[in-house]
Amino acid sequence: MVPGVSPFVSLFGLAGFGAAASVMNFVLLTAAASSDNSGLYSTSRMMYGLALDGQAPSLFRRLSRNNVPRNALVASCLLLLCGITFLYTSDSIMQAFALVTTVAALLFLFTWSLIVVCYIVYRRKRPHLHEKSVYKMPGGVPICWVVLAFFVISLVILTLDPTTRIAVLITPIWFVFIGSMYLVYRRREQRKEALH
Repeated sequence: MVPGVSPFVSLFGLAGFGAAASVMNFVLLTAAASSDNSGLYSTSRMMYGLALDGQAPSLFRRLSRNNVPRNALVASCLLLLCGITFLYTSDSIMQAFALVTTVAALLFLFTWSLIVVCYIVYRRKRPHLHEKSVYKMPGGVPICWVVLAFFVISLVILTLDPTTRIAVLITPIWFVFIGSMYLVYRRREQRKEALH
């Protein structure tokens, strides 16, 4: 395999199907564009919803004549363009791809770890409600600990490769940013409550 070249294109090229390689490339690019489009849609709508709840700047509440959260969409696009910095600061496209996907994987691990921990706390604090529940998680709390152990092992594995290790080291910056924004929001809410 040649670094920086799609393995699908390489495979079809080696098999002598040059046209199939181009079609496969087109399909992959279309899928990537579709994924990006859905991401922009959901991100802009999420920013709009947060603004309505007062958890994001009020300028994201504004809608266009077609009921599109235009400011939130523009902000989402600008944030997406920040990904270009990965291309210019990385040695190759593959390294940039590895960085982006590792950061996404770390955020996924963090989110699902919170969900699993919330379930453990829920079981401990509200056992009577859990008993009434129609659907009970198979394996219950022991499986939660297995899942958390799996997440920790995944994190350790990501630190073993130099490329993914960089992403593991820079991801906490995002958590610091989110945490500081939460503190700003909480102080603002406390000031509002004090005025009432």
